[in-house]
Amino acid sequence: MCLAIPSKVIAIKDNVALLETMGVQREASLDLMEDEVRVGDFVLLHVGFVMGKIDEEDALESLKLYAQMIEGIDDA
Repeated sequence: MCLAIPSKVIAIKDNVALLETMGVQREASLDLMEDEVRVGDFVLLHVGFVMGKIDEEDALESLKLYAQMIEGIDDA
């Protein structure tokens, strides 16, 4: 099982995207993407690679669920 995290593309330089995920910025390779990725898109991030695009509504719902899981861990 792999976990891909929804992230928003905030910049692209060459074939590397700068992503924002729950307040954290990181770079990720676009080498595995066949579809065009643009600033403002939501994508799925896995181990440093953008794996695919995701609808904004689905991305925001997933991020909401991740935040709830993190809250549950912190409360335990």
